[in-house]
Amino acid sequence: MRLKALVPALATALAAAVAVTLAPTAAAGPERAAAAPAAPAQAAAPATFTHPGVVVSRPQLDFVRSKVQAGAQPWKAAYDQMMASSYASLTRAPKPRAVVECGSSSNPNHGCTDERQDAVAAYTQALAWYITRDDRHARKAIEIMDAWSAVITDHTNSNAPLQTGWAGSSWPRAAEIIKHTYTGGWANSGRFATMLRTVYLPEIINGAATKNGNWELIMTEAALGIAVHLEDRAAYDKAVKTYLGRVPAYVYLSTDGATPKPPPNSSIDTRDEIVKYWQGQSTFADGLSQETCRDFGHTGWGLAAAVHTAETSRIQGADLYPQVSERLRHALGFHTKYENGTAVPSWLCGGTVKPGLGRVTEVGFNALNGRMGISMTNTQIYTESHRPSGTDNYFVSWETLTHAGNPN
Repeated sequence: MRLKALVPALATALAAAVAVTLAPTAAAGPERAAAAPAAPAQAAAPATFTHPGVVVSRPQLDFVRSKVQAGAQPWKAAYDQMMASSYASLTRAPKPRAVVECGSSSNPNHGCTDERQDAVAAYTQALAWYITRDDRHARKAIEIMDAWSAVITDHTNSNAPLQTGWAGSSWPRAAEIIKHTYTGGWANSGRFATMLRTVYLPEIINGAATKNGNWELIMTEAALGIAVHLEDRAAYDKAVKTYLGRVPAYVYLSTDGATPKPPPNSSIDTRDEIVKYWQGQSTFADGLSQETCRDFGHTGWGLAAAVHTAETSRIQGADLYPQVSERLRHALGFHTKYENGTAVPSWLCGGTVKPGLGRVTEVGFNALNGRMGISMTNTQIYTESHRPSGTDNYFVSWETLTHAGNPN
């Protein structure tokens, strides 16, 4: 009996010895960044999708419509700005093409500007329809979306993933409003959905791990929006997983340790590699972004996409804000502080930054300050001084109109 009782103990000791023998030893050579902890459990796609539900919801749209009809500010000024733009013109003619070719910095530019701006125009017309109930705007949005879904087959050249993300962020916003609020009918809505599924989603759903972070965040925003419109749960979950890995690798918090988290699925993992990836910045502070020392413009795009994705998730009932709010509030505050005129310290980007964050703070400020009650003095000063926010002609459009003080 004593021998039999001893067997389990011997087995346990043997297993422990084997584990020690097989455990990897510390790698020699460059100091490696601490491995990123496992991302929080990803938010599953909702059992039932909410429509319209990409960046803006029906309650948000109803709030905007009531404010514009009442002539209240800043919504009326933002609405007037939108309606005065070429994007709201009822004579606008779409410029679709079968293959959109975009090289670095959109050079060559074979349809790149046309596609981005037509997507913004479709969204603009959809917003104009909802606020005015003028059928002509709904029909114009449909005309633009139908023109592209009839011909486009591919995006090519080096900027193809980013280009697809830019246009792919605006298309589902427009489609959601038209399909789910316009009662006049959209005969080719299925063809448009097929375009999103076959031309756009495959280009963006796998991310871009080694590119600057704004790429992957913009692509992920587009993927999530498309997944909502298609009610594609697998694509939704994959986009959320990418997002929860990328946001911590894009915005630093001191709780991350001595260095920022490396981007998932990349070979960037030593301190030297991370410093190089962070544009040579070797001192890190709460809210610093991977692209801060590149320029604030690209950083603004990354933050805008991160906020848009969280906003869509909130509408869908699987709110990602609690998992990213600390990073977003610090990032917005960090960059608006310098945009507002605070002197740049010598440790930051060699004492010189390239401002130009863009009008990208409205949605994040409304979510974090307005709904969550987080104090954001620098962001508030910046946001309110840049109203109405207009459009960047890429994928950020009319956000003072849609999100300023919007409680829904």
